[in-house]
Amino acid sequence: MEINETEIVKQRQIAFDALHPDSNQARTAALMLTDVRGILEATDQAPTLLDLRYNVLDISLEQIEHALSDSGFHLSNGLLDKLRRALYYYTEETQRANSGCHRGDPNCTREVFINNYQRRDHSLKDPRPEHWRKYL
Repeated sequence: MEINETEIVKQRQIAFDALHPDSNQARTAALMLTDVRGILEATDQAPTLLDLRYNVLDISLEQIEHALSDSGFHLSNGLLDKLRRALYYYTEETQRANSGCHRGDPNCTREVFINNYQRRDHSLKDPRPEHWRKYL
């Protein structure tokens, strides 16, 4: 099963709550996320809106948002944001599980390559008939 790059690179927006001591949470979060493995791009669109591109096999939106919350950022908790967040969590987790990644596995890419390698046929391919092989 070939995995297309457009399917594993996700582009999402994270909205922050405006009532926070840091008036530009998106810029602070973008600076914090630039060196994280799996995140390809993090740019602030507005003081409370962060644009994000990441590889879903390396990191999920749920992991990113939990890390931001644990770091003291306040995510927007509007009804639409909660529904969108739940949908993204479910679809990404399903995609990761179908690709061989399990919930909570920080390095599922390695597991995907191992599973792909194990499924290959590793037997020797000698085109000669069996009775000719003993002469060489």
